[in-house]
Amino acid sequence: MDVANRLLRRLPVWAVYLLGALPAPWFFCQGLTGGLGVEPIKALEHEYGELALQLMILTLAVSPLRRLLGLNLMKFRRAIGLLCFFYVFCHLLVWLVLDVQVLGQIITDIAKRPYITIGMAAFVLMLPLALSSNNLSVRALGRTWTRLHRLTYAAALLGAAHFVMLAKGFQIEPLIYLGLVLLLLAFRWPALRRPGQLPSTETASRS
Repeated sequence: MDVANRLLRRLPVWAVYLLGALPAPWFFCQGLTGGLGVEPIKALEHEYGELALQLMILTLAVSPLRRLLGLNLMKFRRAIGLLCFFYVFCHLLVWLVLDVQVLGQIITDIAKRPYITIGMAAFVLMLPLALSSNNLSVRALGRTWTRLHRLTYAAALLGAAHFVMLAKGFQIEPLIYLGLVLLLLAFRWPALRRPGQLPSTETASRS
């Protein structure tokens, strides 16, 4: 693990942003060229959404990985979180622009389809997180920044629930994602119950 941590310290954060963003144009090109099957728009929505959920889980796992295994990814936590939001935005954009397109239908779907309502709620919760993921906001908001970024937990739970509800029939994969989110949230529960004590993930992401 020491070797892994030494290698990670040499990896620049910009490289994580670059490598993390590469799947976005790749999946889009695959959709244009028929590489995503007979329903490329639905497949593109799925690929972006699932990748966003994977990155959200990785964000939540940063602190447990450090505590339990000694693997230190704190340097990249903000980048992972912003990449997660980027893919959530791509997922939403494909649904708005390429799938539904009609404004009235979009509003109706958000209001009447629970899985879409939950997905939109997760996106709304992530907006202030993405906008405040910078050093200026950390300094300006102080301890409020930490409380604000606890919205990550609710957004992760809503995102996982959105995936489970979206699945047709019984599928094990969405349940695995939901189980991982619940497990990682349970890891934080003791610290969250004690007033004034900050989970180490939030404290570390200030740096």
